[in-house]
Amino acid sequence: MTRLWEFDRFKDNVALIDEFGGSISYGELEISASALAKAVGKRCLVFALTRNEIGSVIGYASFVNNGIAAVMLSSHLEEGLLQELISTYKPDFLWVPDDMTGRFEDSSERHSAYNYKLLKTPYNDCYPLYDELALLISTSGSTGSPKFVRQSYTNLISNTVSIAEYLKLDDKQRAITTLPMNYVYGLSVINSHFLVGATMLLTDKGIMQKEFWNFFREAQATSFAGVPYTYEILDKLRFYRMDLPSLQTMTQAGGKITPELHEKFALYAHEKGKNFVVMYGAAEATARMGYLPPEYAVEKKGSMGIPIPGGKFMLVDELGAVITEPGITGELVYEGKNVTLGYAEKGEDLILGDERDGRLETGDMARFDSDGFYYIVGRKKRFLKIYGNRVNLAEIENMIKNEFSIETACAGKDDHLYIFITEEGISDKVKAFVVNKTKLNQAAFKVMVLEEIPKNESGKTLYKELTAYYDPEAR
Repeated sequence: MTRLWEFDRFKDNVALIDEFGGSISYGELEISASALAKAVGKRCLVFALTRNEIGSVIGYASFVNNGIAAVMLSSHLEEGLLQELISTYKPDFLWVPDDMTGRFEDSSERHSAYNYKLLKTPYNDCYPLYDELALLISTSGSTGSPKFVRQSYTNLISNTVSIAEYLKLDDKQRAITTLPMNYVYGLSVINSHFLVGATMLLTDKGIMQKEFWNFFREAQATSFAGVPYTYEILDKLRFYRMDLPSLQTMTQAGGKITPELHEKFALYAHEKGKNFVVMYGAAEATARMGYLPPEYAVEKKGSMGIPIPGGKFMLVDELGAVITEPGITGELVYEGKNVTLGYAEKGEDLILGDERDGRLETGDMARFDSDGFYYIVGRKKRFLKIYGNRVNLAEIENMIKNEFSIETACAGKDDHLYIFITEEGISDKVKAFVVNKTKLNQAAFKVMVLEEIPKNESGKTLYKELTAYYDPEAR
């Protein structure tokens, strides 16, 4: 097995700094990771309950670099769901924060480091593992579901090298955590920065907390990553007025940002001499598939860019034929070594090999322009038929966000489109606006006001939870 990182190359560089003043070098990271791997003692399955803390990252680095298959889970996962996953996959070990060890009375401590403990479960090699299986990652929106994406060592190495290349990373970078470690986007930041000997700044504080920005300035962070919701919040926080002299790069993935918000941050970056990099990806492609080079951020607003180094895009129509003309919408298909092995839904699936052969039908509808830049226009399955007319739910959401500057989500069933907002007193205006834009009968639309739009830890809308408001069977 090829190791993803060579920590000894950068042994004197600072690898990790946390918000409490703790830090370790790459040399110390290698020693701690090796000691943990020795305590595990074999290739097996481990559940890692993650936080943006030094101990959590040591566990991740140890497992990936030493051939131990890891399931990456949030330490905040609801107890019943966690126990269900343990029962389903029967891991040999758990890597958990010290304050959680009391929950696992049937497990015994084997090793400890940096406020984390390795616990031996009652299970022993219950399910055989495919040789290339490296990680199991929840798909977005499925936290607590037994369905995971199976990622290989080849997937990780390929995608990590590609990301470091197109972002032009080096060992002078200092990336601050804004995303959870159980989310592929969050892991990809760690992966790519470790590859070049850069420093990770670890915090579980959010961008709305003053402590986050204090740590950002004190530690001289050079970059942060965000999903669309992150940038919506930053826009409201008047981010453009912040004094952040160390900031060099802002990256965005995890869904399509509105063209208007894209333009705001692109112009800010251009004026301040910083980089704003919009990216496109999925857990099924390890992390990244496309990126928009920062020099095109203003000119190509709304675009997610071009394929990453080593990858290839194509569009196919409803009959499966490849689209060769610009401006025509089709399903986006990606090919590359970072396309993952497939899914796992039970322990018996861990022995499965590569079921995708380097090709991923993304389910996203897209088009490309005459310069070869790609634009996502919606999800293949996020369409409704309203009185025979095909309606793109993502486009409706974007229209409402742009017109009213509010948070919204659209869902529903054919002939019944539900618009969820969080602002009181404007329901009639929102409905009238959508009716006017779509030219469809107002009877098809209903606006509902919620206290908040349900989201997962990474800020993605949980559309399945919205079904309870319009589908009696989902209650």
